[in-house]
Amino acid sequence: MTAKPAPPHPAHVSADALFAGAEADPELSPAQARELEEPLRAALLKAQYARLQRPERALLVVIAGLDGAGKGATINLLNEWMDPRHIATLAFGEPGPADVPYPPMRRYWHALPARGRTGIVFGSWYRPLLQEWARKNPDQDACDEHVEAIRRFEATLAANGVDILKLWFHLSRDAQRKRTRELLSDPRTAWQVAEEDRKVYKRFAQLRQAGARTIAHTDAPHAPWLVVPSADAPLRMVSTARAVLNALRRAPAPVRRPAPPRRRIPDRIGALDYEARVGRDEYEDELAALQAGLAAAVRRKRFGKRSLVLAFEGQDAAGKGGAIRRVTHALDARQYDIMPVSAPLPHELAQPYLWRFWRRVPARGRIAIFDRSWYGRVLVERVEGLVAPADWRRAYEEINEFERELDANGALVLKFWLAVGKAEQLRRFREREQSPFKSFKITPDDWRNRKRWDDYLKAANEMLARTDTAHAPWHVLAADDKRLARLQVLRAIVNALEQA
Repeated sequence: MTAKPAPPHPAHVSADALFAGAEADPELSPAQARELEEPLRAALLKAQYARLQRPERALLVVIAGLDGAGKGATINLLNEWMDPRHIATLAFGEPGPADVPYPPMRRYWHALPARGRTGIVFGSWYRPLLQEWARKNPDQDACDEHVEAIRRFEATLAANGVDILKLWFHLSRDAQRKRTRELLSDPRTAWQVAEEDRKVYKRFAQLRQAGARTIAHTDAPHAPWLVVPSADAPLRMVSTARAVLNALRRAPAPVRRPAPPRRRIPDRIGALDYEARVGRDEYEDELAALQAGLAAAVRRKRFGKRSLVLAFEGQDAAGKGGAIRRVTHALDARQYDIMPVSAPLPHELAQPYLWRFWRRVPARGRIAIFDRSWYGRVLVERVEGLVAPADWRRAYEEINEFERELDANGALVLKFWLAVGKAEQLRRFREREQSPFKSFKITPDDWRNRKRWDDYLKAANEMLARTDTAHAPWHVLAADDKRLARLQVLRAIVNALEQA
């Protein structure tokens, strides 16, 4: 059966209908294949270099489908047809010992290609969902959780500079069996056949149904599924190349998320008691007790199943550094990492903004302390106009999802806003200017930020209202008395560890 070469059909037509078309095992004649190959390869290279010259977005090509459908061979050919120096082939198997202590999505975030580049993903975040749906009695709750995690992940990527193309390689039951036998019969190709490939024939109906369900639940305009007829190698390659070419050329589809609910934004920062004080003796006694409690809590065997994420935000000169030092004084230096966060570096700007924070999330049993954090998107980047309003408005939910995934992996996420009064901040600024040991702490940015005091307070109060959650609570503390603020930080951490 000879078919006219055509790009794979969009999955929203109906996965079952597309599978039926692919199971007819259409073919491309050798003459047609030769005629199409050269212009396709030229167009792919041209589109690839156009992206590299204007690196605005990355492209992820997710490869999935039936085992034994030629996915590996197609990836190899795609690397031949394009410039492989600018393609990252990202192969993921079952999570290994180095992956298990982290949230499941971390390894995918870690491997994202930079803007302008292309990543081909083989074995992906779809593996657990497909495995569950392929069971005789799938756990529907687990499937629903996988689907929601995938939708959130892909929506966040698509909204932050990553185009996603998902290809499902499909062929008939008999064609899959025939191809497997042919590969096994030749010593030069037998190595390509895995044990899973041999089982597809017997489990074809289950695997087909798992694929149809996956496509139906995760197809989206910003991350579309395309079904590739795979029995005929030339048609498979031409169809794949056309799909990738279209993805390289097309404009990104908008990501539609529900608008955040309208709500009154309370002035939590203005309502603080800035006059509260603690005596020196009381401070020293309680500080020692709290540090001892923290040291004991993180040395318990049970803490090995958790991790601790501490994010410190607040006005300039509010005492974040001092509070962090009182926390780390109780910790083993081998157990924690401190991440001072400033403006992103060029290689970080080439990635979605959460990428650099995903790379720094702690493994179980470890502690990550962020001096400034991912909240820069809705604070300094919002106030200074460094991102479009749509970007920082969308970021509240993206940040909540990020913290939700940390919590689901056993992380205790605690966030601290240290607030200082305007008069006290001015006093500290002048003190820093006059001190040979603190003058490095005061910069022109601090004075410029002070002029936008009200804008920052407005942004901070909205941030608190939209991201204060049960799994990642905000602790808003008056810090005109640094000693009292330090005690409150330590109390919050020790209490959270004890409750956990």
